[in-house]
Amino acid sequence: MEIRIIYEDDHVICAQKPNNVVVHHAFHSRNVSDEASLLQLLQQHTDDKLYPIHRLDRKTSGLILLAKDTSFVSDFQQLFTNNLIKKIYYGVVRGHAPEKLIIDSPVKGRDANAYKDAETLLETVQKITLDIPVKPYETSRYSLVRLTPATGRLHQLRIHTNKISHPLIGDPKYGDKNHNIMFKEQFHCESLFLHAHSLSFIHPYTDKKITLTAHLPNHWQTIFDRFGWEV
Repeated sequence: MEIRIIYEDDHVICAQKPNNVVVHHAFHSRNVSDEASLLQLLQQHTDDKLYPIHRLDRKTSGLILLAKDTSFVSDFQQLFTNNLIKKIYYGVVRGHAPEKLIIDSPVKGRDANAYKDAETLLETVQKITLDIPVKPYETSRYSLVRLTPATGRLHQLRIHTNKISHPLIGDPKYGDKNHNIMFKEQFHCESLFLHAHSLSFIHPYTDKKITLTAHLPNHWQTIFDRFGWEV
């Protein structure tokens, strides 16, 4: 599997992570011999040892920043901590989502014991009603949404869209099983429709504004062609 490099300088690489690829294996992971992580795949194309600056979960595709030295990590992470980096995601959700909505439901932290503040701006870009029945209805409705998170909690966007009853298509944990099955049967699409589309920030070492974007995965184009959508 070839990983696309979106941007590279002396400090950082921005790569486009495919769906269903882990960024790195957990210590003593049982999957190490079964599948290559993003870091392992990148090592096939660069001599640099890379260090993830932020996270994308296995199911999500799109942009991820990786530092070329451990000494660079904290300066880039401060951009996320201080909300100085703008992240825009796209998702396909069940139903006709609100035109614009701030979702601020708390989300459990990585320790899964305490809830933490979380905020996501949702904006609906496209809507469609299909003459394809999905139980219990005779038709099915979907929306293309733009998601701008102000915080970075684990599974935040997946949880927030589900919280407002518009779960992401292809989400096996927080999604709607009936709609996921329909997308698999009708469109041959099984992957999660959540994509980290763009990052915009002031580079902490060069002071230049950096804006990076990633093209949508192939299964998105299948849906866009069928629905008549575009970004």
